[in-house]
Amino acid sequence: MGNNFQFIDIIFFAMVAAFLVLRLRGVLGRRDGHEKQFRNPFKPQNEEQSPEHPEDDHPDDNVVPLAGRDDPDLDDAREEDSPPEPPGDDDPLAQGLFKIRSAEPTFDAEEFVSGARIAFEVIVGAYAAGDATALKPLLSAEVYANFSQAIRDREQAGETLEDTLVGITSAEIVEAYIDGQTLSVTAKFVSEQINATRDENGDVIGGDPNAVIDVTDFWTFARDADSKNPNWDLVATSSLE
Repeated sequence: MGNNFQFIDIIFFAMVAAFLVLRLRGVLGRRDGHEKQFRNPFKPQNEEQSPEHPEDDHPDDNVVPLAGRDDPDLDDAREEDSPPEPPGDDDPLAQGLFKIRSAEPTFDAEEFVSGARIAFEVIVGAYAAGDATALKPLLSAEVYANFSQAIRDREQAGETLEDTLVGITSAEIVEAYIDGQTLSVTAKFVSEQINATRDENGDVIGGDPNAVIDVTDFWTFARDADSKNPNWDLVATSSLE
């Protein structure tokens, strides 16, 4: 009976994660004016449409629309926007955001933070559940390799990770810069979590399942300014102990 409930819980989490990932793609991803739809994030980025994938003929079936994205008047207004004004001080963050905005005029810091919060929730939950499929479209190749290896090591050891995100206390951009054609934005997340690791017998071998702790993370998202792919990938993570 317990295994049946656990299986149902996994299915429910997968459905919730899928919905949040689709929301994330709509918020973090920016259109360039030529794309009609966002790709289904659970498909490989290089997968092309073919008769073998009839679902590709109905892209709207797996897309959660973001208000205003498909409004032609809004697109025209963005095209007519004047170039961003340079910041009047030497603040590195202000200078970095100015450079990002100059390279990508549709970039909006508040909207980015909103999308980054969703990314944080989805990635933390998927990693704890060992759901590499949900993680792959949100991470760079290097970060995905590290995360998926950690998941495999955990499974081979018979361990389970219980990571409950109680809530995100704050989320803000702390760094923004351009390296060549790569746009990078680092967000700081302060959250409350319950973390515990159990062995194959269910005994706690790390953390405390009854304690809420404060966690500070720094996540860097990046995208290629020349790419038609509007999505930002998680390329680096670090935490304050």
